[in-house]
Amino acid sequence: MFLSLNSVLLQGRVHWPEFARLAAQIGFPGTDIMLRPAIEAGVSATKDLLAGLKIRPAVIDFPVEFRQDDATFHASLSQLDAAAQFAAAIHCPRMITYIMPSSDTPTDELRQTYKQRFRESARILARSNVRLGLEFLGPLELRKAHKYEFIWRMNDMLAFARECGPNVGLLLDSWHWHHAGATTEDIIAAGRDRIVHVHFNDSPNLPPAQIHDNQRLLPGEGVINLTGFLQALQSVHYNDALSVEVFGRTKDMTPEAAAKAGLARSLAVFRKAGVPEG
Repeated sequence: MFLSLNSVLLQGRVHWPEFARLAAQIGFPGTDIMLRPAIEAGVSATKDLLAGLKIRPAVIDFPVEFRQDDATFHASLSQLDAAAQFAAAIHCPRMITYIMPSSDTPTDELRQTYKQRFRESARILARSNVRLGLEFLGPLELRKAHKYEFIWRMNDMLAFARECGPNVGLLLDSWHWHHAGATTEDIIAAGRDRIVHVHFNDSPNLPPAQIHDNQRLLPGEGVINLTGFLQALQSVHYNDALSVEVFGRTKDMTPEAAAKAGLARSLAVFRKAGVPEG
């Protein structure tokens, strides 16, 4: 496993390619890839950048707009094949997206729509051997934000991912894992092949009604069982990136200070868990 810099940690203040350069400067082994500027630069330039920085590509955000109407979905889907080829060419065959745990669309209707769209997407990604990770969101405020509750438990999202295709799995976020009531046994049961990517962060000790998704802590500052989380990932031989995704906590820091704090805190948690960081 290796740590990757995520733009949320920096409040989105550093853009590509300076973002990758900052990740390398601070000491992150990996960097999340910003698809649009990277694909505009091209495969060769992006590979040369990463090689020159001696940094590994971690993950790419799924570029398809699946939450809106059919026309919008299909317009964005038409660009997925090129994005998948790019991802494979830079040795980053992983894309991720999140699914809101509530909606104004009835649950069964939304499930069928999403399943059809993710199946179409997964078939395109499979041509380039790219996997897609779906993130379940656990906090109560998100589950109650709209009329109909949708998928928010880890095992339910895993089952849905399996319905969408063999190359579809989970984006496993320690924050959502904790607030959805998931366990280390759930990670082990999911297995390495269904964990596409991981987000790493921590949570304050507050009642569910007081938990806000944009107010997270750096790893090791809160109450999430990150030792168990890491050890479970190690036990299934997960060997890809953990992106340090922390909303809110670093807003008063410079980007450099935020990156340093994210890396230092994360490494301390790895050491406490007895898990090597690659």
